[in-house]
Amino acid sequence: MTLWNSRLGSDPSKILMDFTVSLNFDRRLAKYDIEASLAHLYGLKEVGLISQQEFEKISGALKTIGDEISTDVFNFVDTDEDIHTAIERRTIEIVGDVGGKLHTGRSRNDQVVTALRLLVKDELKQIAERVVELNTVILNRAKEVPDIYLPGYTHLQRAQPVLLSHHLLVHGWAFFRDLDRIVDCYSRVDCSVLGAGALGGTTLPLDPKTVKDKLGFKELFENSLDAVADRDFVAETLFVLSLVGIHLSKMGEEIILWTTAEFGFATLDDGFSTGSSMLPQKKNPDIAELARGKSGRLVGNLTGFLATMKSLPLAYNRDLQEDKEPLFDSIDQIKLALSAFAGMYDTLQFHDTTMQSSADSAYSVAIDLAEWLVKKGMPFRSAYNLVGSIVKDSIQRHVALPELVLAHPDLGEPALEIFEPGSSVRRRTSHGSTGNEQVKIQIKNYEKKLNEGKKQLLKI
Repeated sequence: MTLWNSRLGSDPSKILMDFTVSLNFDRRLAKYDIEASLAHLYGLKEVGLISQQEFEKISGALKTIGDEISTDVFNFVDTDEDIHTAIERRTIEIVGDVGGKLHTGRSRNDQVVTALRLLVKDELKQIAERVVELNTVILNRAKEVPDIYLPGYTHLQRAQPVLLSHHLLVHGWAFFRDLDRIVDCYSRVDCSVLGAGALGGTTLPLDPKTVKDKLGFKELFENSLDAVADRDFVAETLFVLSLVGIHLSKMGEEIILWTTAEFGFATLDDGFSTGSSMLPQKKNPDIAELARGKSGRLVGNLTGFLATMKSLPLAYNRDLQEDKEPLFDSIDQIKLALSAFAGMYDTLQFHDTTMQSSADSAYSVAIDLAEWLVKKGMPFRSAYNLVGSIVKDSIQRHVALPELVLAHPDLGEPALEIFEPGSSVRRRTSHGSTGNEQVKIQIKNYEKKLNEGKKQLLKI
């Protein structure tokens, strides 16, 4: 018999149980359900709803159950529709009818969401730690290549040279924004809802604040209806993880391109690449490709759950059971991906000669020629048109661009220094640019941000 079957005249049908049970995926909440149950039990004792002896018996049973689950000897039965009912059922088996006092003043509605909030808090902290780990790897790699440059691209067409360190740090700044979002999201997850009951509270003299403090939550719910109906924190977590996944996907796409023979900018370490079952010469960027593919899965988890939330009436509806599978999946995929990328990036071999020779095309400094003319007093649009016409002439007549620059009366020999290898990045001096001195400043600011990120971890 289920814990709720006393209202009904017959046992639930097998098809109902098959369709509604969530034990196959929500058992990962066991640790958090027991933690919350112990806090709830403590709260009952503090307000006199159970005795000290009853508290010790039931709390002892809960700790035994925790050990049974962690050692995989817990015996689940057919009527265990979720991990929460399984734990309560086993508590009563161990201590008898007194175990039924555990659910005093509590509904599965506030019980489930409390356990879920505890899990999300724990997982967000672990994900934040992995973001910091990856950003540390990015910083270290950027420091290793202070003078190497490569083509920067727009529309996947070569645009102008940029320092490799400048390019690598792009990803780090994106992940810092992710870290800020994780910490911000955490603050809204960090709210205790035990004491809200099914939807309208209870006539019993509970003290939810005591339970909140016991569980280490920062905030306490203000509205019992909102407490059990709110899954904004799940949607927000899914959004934050989706954006992390998108940033990993962009990073992965870059690795996929750079490690092709056509680009030849980098080579993957053997430990972070795969081979082909048929083609002996192949070395495949599977981590990068899977991150690219899984980003769609993460977005799907988010949009699917948003569709589930849409138009739900207050307060609790069984639809909300659908919050866990997409959430757990996104958490698991992001944790794996962040660790895999840290290892892949840490061992990636860059090919500086190939990068720099690709960036030394005469056409890649066209904007430098235009800005050289601007410094001489020419309006930018006029300079742009002049350089554009010279580039067009060079391509159409197959004449080297420096040769045409040398012969042009507005340019001439003084402008040829622009074509010297590496000159373009050295000449960049604007704030946040790819110039050597500016990137040195950026690295200092990045290190400062990284240290702030590590301090943020201590606050959550």
